[in-house]
Amino acid sequence: MQFAWRILTFVFAVMMGATGHAEAVSILGGSGLNAERGSLFVAARSPQSRQTAALFIGRDHRGLFSARPAHTSAVAPVTRAVLRGSDIQVIRALIQEAESRRDGYDAVQHGARIKPAKPPTQMTVAEIFAWIKATPGQPHAIGRYQFIPATLRRVVQKAGIKVSQRFSPAVQDRLADVLLAEAGLHRFRAGVLTRKGFMNNLAKIWAGLPNSSGKSHYHGYAGNKASMSWARFDRVMARIDRQRDSRR
Repeated sequence: MQFAWRILTFVFAVMMGATGHAEAVSILGGSGLNAERGSLFVAARSPQSRQTAALFIGRDHRGLFSARPAHTSAVAPVTRAVLRGSDIQVIRALIQEAESRRDGYDAVQHGARIKPAKPPTQMTVAEIFAWIKATPGQPHAIGRYQFIPATLRRVVQKAGIKVSQRFSPAVQDRLADVLLAEAGLHRFRAGVLTRKGFMNNLAKIWAGLPNSSGKSHYHGYAGNKASMSWARFDRVMARIDRQRDSRR
């Protein structure tokens, strides 16, 4: 009887050990980079998020501009020229309404515990990168369009901006133009991409904008939600649509 009890105890211990190991693997995602990132890395590998670098991805889970899945580029041609026209100004204003309503070009993600020493528009791009490097472990979304580090580096390169340049409103607009082109602005202007399609692409970049479901593309992910209604978004974009049609 004692021998049988010992056998049962040994089997139970082995089963518990295997279960604990399985849970550790599922939470940490294995060794190497996955182990360092923990459960956040596993979440980022969900079917919804197997994409390229996103505008707002970060480590913070508390705010509207915190960690969210990446968006897929609409594969539109990207130009270094500054995009002009009243439609661009209106779209930029919509993005500010959704993402940086209060501080605009000088906005800094509210979850950043250590803010830059100067307003963003008074800093050079190099100074912004230095602030990012000096303050790890916090969100760094910055400016009117709430650029995060990975995206900021990418669009600075694509737009041909020098790090010695000031992060001025004009520079921020130029950087955002890269993202608008990726969302399909040129195709929308040409009538090849529908208004709804373009709006949904914009919502994949800026989580404060709703998609056609009326919710953020990243609704519920790290607390994200749209900060304006679809009706409001569509009403403004429809005006742009009508103006474009009237010019044809």
